[in-house]
Amino acid sequence: MRVSVPLCVFSIVFLTTMPVQADKIKDSRYERLGVHRSLFERPLDVVEFRDATDTDVVRLKFTTGIGSSAFHFPGDNRRTLYMASDRGVNIKCDDDVVITGKDICEKGKIFPVPNFTPTIYKLERRRHHRGWKVVEAVQIKDASGKPVSGLPNPLTLTDTESAYDIAGHPLAQNPNGLDTEAMVRLSDGSFWLSDEYAPSLVHVAPGGEVIERLVPAGIESDLAGADYPVKGVLPGILAKRKLNRGIESVAVSPDESYLYFALQSPLANPDESAYKTSRHVRLFKLDLKTMTLVGEYVYVIDLPETFLADNTDKQSKVKVSEMLAYADDRLLILERISNTTKLYRVSLHAASDILGSRWDSEFTSPSLEQIDDLDAVDITPLNKDLALDSATDLPPGALPAKVEGLARTGRRELVLVNDNDFGIEGADTEIIRLRVSRGFFK
Repeated sequence: MRVSVPLCVFSIVFLTTMPVQADKIKDSRYERLGVHRSLFERPLDVVEFRDATDTDVVRLKFTTGIGSSAFHFPGDNRRTLYMASDRGVNIKCDDDVVITGKDICEKGKIFPVPNFTPTIYKLERRRHHRGWKVVEAVQIKDASGKPVSGLPNPLTLTDTESAYDIAGHPLAQNPNGLDTEAMVRLSDGSFWLSDEYAPSLVHVAPGGEVIERLVPAGIESDLAGADYPVKGVLPGILAKRKLNRGIESVAVSPDESYLYFALQSPLANPDESAYKTSRHVRLFKLDLKTMTLVGEYVYVIDLPETFLADNTDKQSKVKVSEMLAYADDRLLILERISNTTKLYRVSLHAASDILGSRWDSEFTSPSLEQIDDLDAVDITPLNKDLALDSATDLPPGALPAKVEGLARTGRRELVLVNDNDFGIEGADTEIIRLRVSRGFFK
């Protein structure tokens, strides 16, 4: 492996396209809505190896992926944005031949840059130039100050993955490893991030040190070797998350009293067949003062056929990828497949709180994920009010594929960011600014 640009060097290249103007928005809920696109590209690594014929050299080039989340801290000016990476470059073993031209492994993930550390980035938008500049990068560290890994955890109470380097050599699983996704910053400078592995919530100090990691009850024993505190305070039922579909979104209440978080998909409860057909995603409310859960709600995801730019009928393709809290118990939730992004306004007030009920027990049959009619079991799901559907409310191509970051940077301004998967297939990270109507956050 040859690293072309060290991780500690911030040599950044910005590419910018002209703004895309929405001449006419079909839905009257929107006033003049401009789409501004900036491309972020920073060289990360170049990997060279022999292909299956052992004669040709295969060269893979990766860029730093920073779009797994986006957050604007209210105390900052509107040109400041926090973003975060996930676990780093990874390739499914099933895709090894397609992407690398070589049969590397049978099952699991390839990590071409195994020393990558999940990182939080602070960006500033330039005043007189299009584009954004990274002004700070905070690597996540263990209690000893050593950068954590993005490699899978050694889990036994839930499923995990085998990891390989680009040559097919097994990589050791790491209890410190994090697959970070969503992120918020608090007024004390610390961060809360979601993680897909355990799944878990991770509290990180301003300097990047993990303060504590909250995992489903029982998982803490699997992570006893982690060099930071691990507490099993989340419902044990969350260990039934589908692999790579853990906690994908977090939001913080305006007064920082509560943290909201949601799974990316329905649980595989009791098995994967339930996950594939279920529409019931669990959303939680955590009291940050007492560090106890105070609410659990059901968010019903849309049917796949309603994501008009994606052409699929697979329910498991629908995901909850991000959210923000714009008032107490009021959330803006990002629901997507790949090419279609929807934003929903959601209020917790009228929904049923199922925390600590029989639906949190793995012995309940049928499970919450197997129920078709929630009315029949006296559950009122979260009410959804459609705020934006990119397939009908925006011009074609206004948003990139795989939007995973959502932030409110002004009273009437949103920022959306895509996850470019570290440029494995040549995609760039794109930061989109949307100006919305006065009644958008109602």
